[in-house]
Amino acid sequence: MGRIDLRLSELGIALPDPLVLPSANRTSAVQIGAMLYVSGHGAALLEESGVRRRGKVDLDITADEARATARALAIKMIATVKHHVGDLDRVDRVVKILGLINSHPDFEKPNVVLNGASDLFYEVFGPEIGCHARSSLGVETLAERQPVEIEGIFLIRD
Repeated sequence: MGRIDLRLSELGIALPDPLVLPSANRTSAVQIGAMLYVSGHGAALLEESGVRRRGKVDLDITADEARATARALAIKMIATVKHHVGDLDRVDRVVKILGLINSHPDFEKPNVVLNGASDLFYEVFGPEIGCHARSSLGVETLAERQPVEIEGIFLIRD
């Protein structure tokens, strides 16, 4: 068991199945050199019960509920990274994440929602690897009324 797998176990996190996209024209991640570009992970595909998979933040669901959804999406993204690179100890840096938050137009805290994912990456990978750049955007809608979708870029070591 590698260092990151051990850390996941210590945190009580069991990885779900990785993201599998429904069409042959796209994949859940593409690696170019040392960079792994991970496709958007949306809440509608979460298997985990107890998190909100549909709804508009600050209208149908709270920011705290959406933050829990973002955390669950980060866990699923880690499963996808592991699927593509084999060993999570090969992750040399969480470079950047982008969070799209399906929110009411007056909602001013998409960054708070995305903290669910950012905090999880930091907690799992530690400060040197898990600290990342990021952007969070409030959007009018997401597919299937998902409250949150995240994508990421990871630096992978040989």
